[in-house]
Amino acid sequence: MAPVSLHLLSLTRLSLPFRDTVTNPSTPRIPPWRRQWISPTDARRRRLSMPVSAVAAEAPLPRAVDEKETPAAGEERFDWLDQWYPVAPVRDLDKRKPHGKMVMGISVVVWFDGGGGEWRVVDDACPHRLAPLSEGRVDGKGCLQCAYHGWCFDGHGSCQFIPQAPALGPPVHKNSKACVASYPSVVQNNILWFYPRSEPEYKEILQRKRPPYIRELDDPSSVINSGVRDLLYGYELLVENFMDPAHVPYAHRGQFPHVPREEDIGRYLNLTRKVASRSR
Repeated sequence: MAPVSLHLLSLTRLSLPFRDTVTNPSTPRIPPWRRQWISPTDARRRRLSMPVSAVAAEAPLPRAVDEKETPAAGEERFDWLDQWYPVAPVRDLDKRKPHGKMVMGISVVVWFDGGGGEWRVVDDACPHRLAPLSEGRVDGKGCLQCAYHGWCFDGHGSCQFIPQAPALGPPVHKNSKACVASYPSVVQNNILWFYPRSEPEYKEILQRKRPPYIRELDDPSSVINSGVRDLLYGYELLVENFMDPAHVPYAHRGQFPHVPREEDIGRYLNLTRKVASRSR
């Protein structure tokens, strides 16, 4: 039996949002991938720091889709687990050590497989005692070694060595329970991407579906600035902010020399629309 991600064992269906465990019908049901940014304490603190008008205008949290609900006619349900997600720019990764990451609420560890010569993404939990593999090391053979008891794993998540096992005893390291769930991964646009399904049928997912290709990132004439920053809110709020150029002259006053003063905002918006239309 192939190893299954420890983070997906509790799922009852294959697509997000998941059915929330709250049974109170009056309580908004929040998908697990959004729950990481919201806690009762944070919500109360955030409301107390907001003006009354802002609190009143605050939209309610979206309700998770019930398992029995079906999409409307002609509507296609978005499968959150049938997508490629960027993990990190390759230039930010050190081949000499593992890197712990959190993507879509899944804790993974990124490391360079010395045996296969590729970047790998596996569950950040050793199957032995659930110690974070991101706190381990890459050994001399290029395997990922757990810092707790020294278990070693290859790029496919298979256990290669258990120090405590008798050398002349049965090969217990080959037991499927000694393996860690491994995810499909690929480097594209100098970014490491991963696909959040560890089942065997998704091993060759690259043949069916690839990450979105951004040609500008591979264009030598493009000037690329990239960085990673942890933000204490969901992606949808950030995307909405990026799509709102009207706030730039006010919220970022003086930070961007090419942005005109407030009274020229109309001309700036027209210029933004022209640039966007030309890039299509």
